[in-house]
Amino acid sequence: MNTFQRTVYPFTAIIGQEKMKKGLILNAINPRLGGILIRGEKGTAKSTAVRALAALLPEIEVVLGCPYNCDPQDLAHLCEFCRARLKAGRQLKKTTDQVKVIDLPVSATEDRVVGSLDFEYAIKCGKPRFELGILAKANRGIIYIDEVNLLDDHIVDILLDVAAMGINVVEREGISYSHPAEFILVGTMNPEEGELRPQLTDRFGLCVQVEGVMDPKERVEIAKRREAFDADPRGFIARWAAEEQQLRERIVSARQRLSMVNISTEMIELIARLSLEALVAGHRADITMASAARTIAAWYGRTEVTEQDVYEVAELVLSHRMREAPPPPPEQPEEKQEQPEEKEEQEEQVQEQDNTDQPTDQTEELSPPPEQTNGESEESEPQEEDKQEDEDGQDLDSPPPAPQEKVFNVGLPFSIKRIARERDRILRKGSGRRSRTRTASRAGRYVRSTMQRGNNDLAFDATMRAAAPYQLYRCREDVAITIETVDIREKVREKRIGNFLLFVVDASGSMGAQQRMVETKGAILSLLLDAYQKRDKIGMVAFKGNTAEVLLPPTNSVEMGHKLLQELPTGGKTPLSAGLAKAYEVAKAHLNKDPDISPLLIIISDGKGNVSMGNDKPLVEARHIAGKICEEERIKTLVIDVEKNGFLTFGLARELAGALGADYYKIDDLKADTLVQAVKQME
Repeated sequence: MNTFQRTVYPFTAIIGQEKMKKGLILNAINPRLGGILIRGEKGTAKSTAVRALAALLPEIEVVLGCPYNCDPQDLAHLCEFCRARLKAGRQLKKTTDQVKVIDLPVSATEDRVVGSLDFEYAIKCGKPRFELGILAKANRGIIYIDEVNLLDDHIVDILLDVAAMGINVVEREGISYSHPAEFILVGTMNPEEGELRPQLTDRFGLCVQVEGVMDPKERVEIAKRREAFDADPRGFIARWAAEEQQLRERIVSARQRLSMVNISTEMIELIARLSLEALVAGHRADITMASAARTIAAWYGRTEVTEQDVYEVAELVLSHRMREAPPPPPEQPEEKQEQPEEKEEQEEQVQEQDNTDQPTDQTEELSPPPEQTNGESEESEPQEEDKQEDEDGQDLDSPPPAPQEKVFNVGLPFSIKRIARERDRILRKGSGRRSRTRTASRAGRYVRSTMQRGNNDLAFDATMRAAAPYQLYRCREDVAITIETVDIREKVREKRIGNFLLFVVDASGSMGAQQRMVETKGAILSLLLDAYQKRDKIGMVAFKGNTAEVLLPPTNSVEMGHKLLQELPTGGKTPLSAGLAKAYEVAKAHLNKDPDISPLLIIISDGKGNVSMGNDKPLVEARHIAGKICEEERIKTLVIDVEKNGFLTFGLARELAGALGADYYKIDDLKADTLVQAVKQME
């Protein structure tokens, strides 16, 4: 323990990162704040600060020989081991120990975290006994989780529940046990690797965003201090001993003062107002902010919470809980008044299109005569573009002019909910972080046991329970327990694997209207980022003109998908049937190569196909191909309708969704969480 303390970088020697250090100190003063989530880039002293804080904190009094580090002064929160000592009339001997930092690896299993049955003791003695987990060893210490966003969600749930209650309750493998588990939970994460669920993020009391130091002088000083520490750790720590002791004494003083700090009704009203302005969900933010305000007042040596205290902790408490305000609802009366005017305008536009063969004086001034439209003059180009748009929507017989392609910008990405699959009964292979599935490998969470024999590992606990009732009839010498073939149980495990998302994008000229392609690209970019975080494979098929093209074969390179998305041009007619056929071809080929992954086709179009591959009409051909896709149960589909609501709508995308057996959503849902929720339901 002393060796560990001598080799830890001093807390007070860390340059910058004041918010992170303040958040850690507040949790050290008041462990009931709920821990801290540190979000930021790699190499920003996150883990260094956590270990330095543990070395900085004063040693704590513990019961000698207690596996839970019980406080001998706190008789109300003793473990069963210490209570049994007192009941037997024995005195609890005291000793001191350094605050422990328990590293929780992302590969930790549930039984390793909460504890489980001690099988060795059960076999030797025939009695159940609880084997301590990480939560027991971390009592009155610090649990540090690097890359907490990569940890299985059910493990994070357990940690946050125990951190809030201060007690670990275990009900598993035929045992019922509880023990104290009060600890400071510190989680660090790099947002580039994916986000935590909002429900889990909200459970962390405080949250800070850290970035690398940008001042050149400070960066030079950081490098010099680290070099000096590596060259002579003892000498470096000795130079900072005075600052460390001063900070240590201040933390101890704040702990003693915390119970005497009062918070007025006015400050509680201010806290409630700040929470409402941040649009937080629930009341955890208000409760945590009040507790944090009392803690920071104790840190500053006061016994009364001030307005400045509330504002100072508000950033730490609300930064990960605040939500964006919903858009204002449309004004219904004005819309009703404008509808007749819009109808008249659209009727006038239709009438003008019908009278193009008899141009008026005004139309002659705005456009050249018909014999000039096929010329090569610059004035004829706008007319060709307008004609192309009309032909894209209606005229199927006359040959189209040269398409006017345009590359639209990519819209801004937005945060999306987690795309996850429901559990299935299929044994799948692979790796990833999206779909939960059964696995035949020894990696994954042990969820239950089975009598079916396969290649899974032995479920020792279930095997023991199956054999226990028959031990009186199975007499064998020198054997503690007799296990026969009928008793053997194997583990059923679950893990997460990646998926294959195939974007089928309509890149025809109609997508250029009303910035539809900008919005579509922004939504696809958001899903590409989510696919990177969930380790999915992606692919992209675009259809325009007379053909469909595979822009991106199945790959894990989201950067390539982003680049192709930026360069994707828009223009020409809509070969919908060709796009569906090409997507079906790619999906089938991927299924033959990797049967464990079920492709999801995300079709983004208005459904107005006007080019066919054969002799059938375009829409009839598209419905026929959609029926073939629907027959393939392993291929899931989702249709996003890009047609805007207006006076005249065709509803062809909805019909396409019906032929595909797919869920149907409008283009406006691309900017909301509805799209990803739809993908979740479909999978």
